[in-house]
Amino acid sequence: MLSGWIPLQLLLLVLLASGRVLQSEAASFCTKADQCAVGEEVNPAASVAQARYDHTRIYLVQLASEEHVRFFQALELASDSCSFMGHARVPGQKLTIMVTGSKVADFDDLVHSYNVTHRVLNYNFQALIDANYLEVAPETTPADQFDWKRYHPLESIYNWLENLAKQHPSVVTLVDLGSSTQGLPIKGVRLAFGRENVPSVFVESGIHAREWIAPATATYIIDQLLNSKDPEIREVARSQNWLIFPTVNPDGYRYTFVGDRMWRKNRALFGICRGVDLNRNFPFHWNVTGASGDPCRYDYSGPSAGSEVETQRIVQYLEQHSQAEKIKTFISLHSYSQMIMFPYGHTPDRVENYQDLKEIGQLAAQRIKDISGRIYKSGSIYETIYPSSGGSKDWAHGHLKIPITFSYELRGPSDSEDLFILSAREIEPTASEAFASLQTIVQEAGKRGYYN
Repeated sequence: MLSGWIPLQLLLLVLLASGRVLQSEAASFCTKADQCAVGEEVNPAASVAQARYDHTRIYLVQLASEEHVRFFQALELASDSCSFMGHARVPGQKLTIMVTGSKVADFDDLVHSYNVTHRVLNYNFQALIDANYLEVAPETTPADQFDWKRYHPLESIYNWLENLAKQHPSVVTLVDLGSSTQGLPIKGVRLAFGRENVPSVFVESGIHAREWIAPATATYIIDQLLNSKDPEIREVARSQNWLIFPTVNPDGYRYTFVGDRMWRKNRALFGICRGVDLNRNFPFHWNVTGASGDPCRYDYSGPSAGSEVETQRIVQYLEQHSQAEKIKTFISLHSYSQMIMFPYGHTPDRVENYQDLKEIGQLAAQRIKDISGRIYKSGSIYETIYPSSGGSKDWAHGHLKIPITFSYELRGPSDSEDLFILSAREIEPTASEAFASLQTIVQEAGKRGYYN
């Protein structure tokens, strides 16, 4: 019996490691708890298990020395129970780390043993997630009841976009970039009010799935551009054509509602791990810094530059339309940390229009402070948040030569106790201040001649 059993198990392991087991076959393996009948068809979509973060703690640690840097670098590589928000790089750095309940005692012992200054931001992360899921509108929400007091699943966002195109056919055009890795459409809209020979703004959002406030802000921007009665907003809306894509990672976004609220990447399968960080996958100085070659890591850059379907859809569309649409402004929406950043992320070298981008970013940040009192930091990606490569905004600026290129990290602050789980009551104030600052960017870029 053993001679026949061992090769079969080895074959299964080899197939899993190479990523060649079909999803339908994998889904047929059921535990006793699943109560699966022998020979019964299993629907993979209906059998998604949901990640839990019960008793998971969020720590904020202060790296006081090179020893601390090396310690946390080693810990990140060695442990799959500690999820890092960023990487240990330099003394003086603050680092947020999520620690699973079963490892809290070990982690707490380590930070005390190494005299690491720290505090606990959250003692039970699942409670925050549970509250957040209660703020989600049903998928069946009619398009005319779409709002910014709740978060909306992918289907509701798409239904709303389609309804806008039907209700405003002379202004709104539905744009489908094509299918994602798992076959979902990547939909957005083009808003054009009929003025001839105007430049365009391209807004990309939701590339990191767990950052729900980004798609919510993108849809808010669409609504304001289309429906606001404010004369200043109406003029900004008409001074440009607008290409806005709320969820360019639809597979990942949908998975955060049914599988893992903290999922970041797309859903491509690589052996025993899933997902590429699409914002590390663009073919511009790909994988030179701030990215991982390990498919199990949250910032996996992919097997090659531009390898992912979602990346390819954005690249192809922009390469085909940037000249015809006169795209002069590229905006990417993320969370969290309250930053307004511009290229580059892979190098401290400054872009040719660094001073203009620095000043425009500072004016946009000041606009937010004037409105809400929130402090947003502005600067290049490299100098403001951390080194990274393969990002969409660097590609847009460096490859396509789109001059006005900014990436937002929306609310909350860098030491947020909520991380990416922003309460729905923050949607409107966050989106409102971001849109106001975007108006400032467009207006100021126009004054400086970028749209001539």
